[in-house]
Amino acid sequence: MASLGHNVIANYMGRTWTALLGILFIPVYLSFIGIEAYGLVGFYATLSSVFGILDFGIGSTLNRELARLSADQDSAQSQRDIVRTLEIIYWGIAILAGVIVFLIAPYLANNWIKAQNIEPATVLKAIRFMGIAVALQFPVSLYQGGLMGMQRQILVNCILVFTGTLRSAGAILVLWLISPTVEMFLGWQVVSGIVVTGIFFVAMWRSLPRHTGQALFRWHILNGIWKYAAAISANAIIGISLTQLDKVILSRMLTLKMFAYYSIASTVASAIWMIIVPFNIAVFPRFVQLHEIKQIQELRILFHRSSQVLSVMLLPVCALLIVFSREVLFLWMRDPAVVENCHLIVSFLVLGTMLNGIASIPGYSATAFGWPMLITSTNAIQAVVIIPLIIGMVYWLQGVGAALAWVVLNSTYIIFMVPVYFRHYFREEQNKWYCRDIAAPALAAFPICMFSKLVAPALHTPLAICGWLIVTGIITIIVTGLTLPHVRNLVYPRLDNT
Repeated sequence: MASLGHNVIANYMGRTWTALLGILFIPVYLSFIGIEAYGLVGFYATLSSVFGILDFGIGSTLNRELARLSADQDSAQSQRDIVRTLEIIYWGIAILAGVIVFLIAPYLANNWIKAQNIEPATVLKAIRFMGIAVALQFPVSLYQGGLMGMQRQILVNCILVFTGTLRSAGAILVLWLISPTVEMFLGWQVVSGIVVTGIFFVAMWRSLPRHTGQALFRWHILNGIWKYAAAISANAIIGISLTQLDKVILSRMLTLKMFAYYSIASTVASAIWMIIVPFNIAVFPRFVQLHEIKQIQELRILFHRSSQVLSVMLLPVCALLIVFSREVLFLWMRDPAVVENCHLIVSFLVLGTMLNGIASIPGYSATAFGWPMLITSTNAIQAVVIIPLIIGMVYWLQGVGAALAWVVLNSTYIIFMVPVYFRHYFREEQNKWYCRDIAAPALAAFPICMFSKLVAPALHTPLAICGWLIVTGIITIIVTGLTLPHVRNLVYPRLDNT
């Protein structure tokens, strides 16, 4: 079994590579299909996220159950049965999702999406490709969850590197060699979806412990896990509503071109998930296992260490993107229209995502301890206030309003959810977490970036901008790391041995 450190590194390599390919190739996609057609690509991303509601907590449940069962050497048949049971349900849901998109495609093409220079027939064809791609790629999250629960994270990320390269580089080749159209781009998503899902299917079943018995669908398995899955599902439904509602409303309100600008800004902010998600995926099974064997002191240490390591990776990058959003967009897109329409949205979206990441360790650990209702109930309460706020802000300020609502939404996790967490777990650690794990590194990262912005000379060339950002980033990371005890303990012994 790989160590936690190896799992974290593997997760970052796989997820970062895949995400970077998607981000770096956006200017290339735009050069082939244009800004308006790229709005359909952004709509596809939104559609895929919205249909994540149909996961019903099954992927996360499989992750947790296999993490728990893997500690028992006599659980081979149980592991295989639970995978088969949830797999059958998941594939049924995937087919349902594809059918739904296919059926509502005419309405979306003619009444929802506001294309100015793209024919309705082209939009309709593109949406139907989206439906097929959503159905084919949907089961991937189930197999990933299972493999992660068995701590086969190195394998998962090797697959992600290969399939991510296939998906992104293949799209470029298809647009270049066959036809530079959005239909061809989405058609390639269908083809690559078949390949990706097939690879994960094989990897899942080959990774399970061998047993002479046949894997079977068993109803009693559902009886044992439905409460946990229901809590995760309720959280996902509310969470997706909160996180995707802005894009859903904007896709209806804005022209396809303006929606493309918001999608580009969202893509920049989504880079922050490359830091948050792989780290939390790596530590989640360890939280589950330590809680299962009642190692309270080890849990406490892991909680603070995880929070501090995440802070030193998250806060400097977010500070740099928030303060230097114009410069980053210029380096990436080299398009003044994109910079002008996106930079403020990028800053707010990154800030909101950063707040979400800060609260993620308490949220993930509570779920690992068997209390997913913490996030679920928080999101349910938020929905009463935040959903009307999102709607109002989007109608008032459009893209900027949606980004501001995202900041408000994620602030509530820090203000309300985290204190509730500490009332149930590690009560005496609350002040340490707020002050030492979060406030100290934040008060190092942001002032450094703001000072750098104030004293920066005139930066007219990409090389000058890139150099200034690199130096600022390095200094910010070093100073932020020095504020954190666990990070210092990790770094100093290695420095002493060199």
